[in-house]
Amino acid sequence: MAKTETPDDGGSRTQLTASRRPGGWRLFVALLAAFALVLAACGGGDDADEASEDTGESADDSGADGLRVAIVAPSAENDLAFTQSIVEGVEALSGVSETAITPGTFVVEDAATAIRDYAADGFDLVIAHGSQYGGPLQEIAQEFPDTAFAWGTAVDTFDLDNVSAYTAASDQGGYVLGALAASMCSKIGIVGPIAVGDAKLYVDGFTLGAQDNGAEVDVVYTESFSDTQLASETATAFVENGADCLTGTAQMTVGAIGVAEQEGLLWFGTQSDQTSAAADGVVVANQVYQWEVVLQDLVDDVAGGATGGSVYAIDLDNGGLTIEYGNVDAGDDMTSAVDAASSAVLAGEVETMIEG
Repeated sequence: MAKTETPDDGGSRTQLTASRRPGGWRLFVALLAAFALVLAACGGGDDADEASEDTGESADDSGADGLRVAIVAPSAENDLAFTQSIVEGVEALSGVSETAITPGTFVVEDAATAIRDYAADGFDLVIAHGSQYGGPLQEIAQEFPDTAFAWGTAVDTFDLDNVSAYTAASDQGGYVLGALAASMCSKIGIVGPIAVGDAKLYVDGFTLGAQDNGAEVDVVYTESFSDTQLASETATAFVENGADCLTGTAQMTVGAIGVAEQEGLLWFGTQSDQTSAAADGVVVANQVYQWEVVLQDLVDDVAGGATGGSVYAIDLDNGGLTIEYGNVDAGDDMTSAVDAASSAVLAGEVETMIEG
């Protein structure tokens, strides 16, 4: 299935589901265009003007000058985590005429097929949203030297002129949330996925923020980004071990959030706003990725002719990472803890990463 959406900026964006290859959409558009030409020839100039009004576009304002951007991501667009953050970031960009997404490609081979198909279909920028996609992306980018590619979270461009990388300094917001959690809890369980990229950074930062402020922290990496059942089981084990707060990262955390809600524990979220995942009184705060802060620079660079070679990072300082309160009443003590920890991070007064 394919659908055309009109975002707030007035441009036209097309979203494709994972089951439909981009090439089919181009054929569909071509057939529509041919049909429109026949109607215009039969109906005359006045009818053409009316048709332009009905679609919300004019002949001089069709969005044709914008970039065509494709996203390949490992989970659903509404996962309240990793994939949702990048989809919302791209949707907020200007200078984009079309957006296509293939979600749910956790199998790397499936992702590689989608990445290659989008490049072959002529998309200007193909975003491989997953650190597991680095291997195939490095090969595919060399097959399509005129296509711009970006991947994350990562900092390696493989020394290729058409590959960019993007990352999140999630250890910074993690430290802030850890300090906040320590002001409300004595024992915290962290459900980690795989110790790579922004996931490890977040776990590191949260651990240090909580420990620096007197809380006990237990960390378990499940070795999976997507196994919600395993995340639930890990969270349950933390509860049985006396944890009174939980946190975690990646799309599998919905399983852990469910345990927090069921057992009456507090939850601290990251990547996307996870407040809606639980009843009132569960989600204290979230570190939210505002990818548009740096992706706009990426899109502008590609539009200007630079197809790659740069690394883009969101952090607390540039506004790419924000701390947003959830459905627990944010009293003065909470805001004071967040403000103090944020100031310490920005001033470089605390360590936010664990070596190794």
